[in-house]
Amino acid sequence: MPEVVIYTTNICPYCVRAKALLKRKGVSYEERNIEGSRELMKEMLQRSRRRTVPQIFIDDFHVGGYDDMAELDMLGRLDPLLGLEPHLEPDVTQEEPDIT
Repeated sequence: MPEVVIYTTNICPYCVRAKALLKRKGVSYEERNIEGSRELMKEMLQRSRRRTVPQIFIDDFHVGGYDDMAELDMLGRLDPLLGLEPHLEPDVTQEEPDIT
């Protein structure tokens, strides 16, 4: 399974959502709380080139923030990155055949 790292702070609601999504998928992650740590903040800035949290990495791939990860999930691209079997949802844009 790939290594998942998420940079967070204590009061970030998007961090909570990102961790909940990973937990629902049964994926373990390393949380790096940058609050009060200049070293971790510098590390996050160097890796992501962003100042907001969460910043999520799957191995060396920079996912971005929670919205980016949720979008990958909706598109069916997150599970393969996490080494999970794809979860296929029915295509709701297709009309179901009339069975009458």
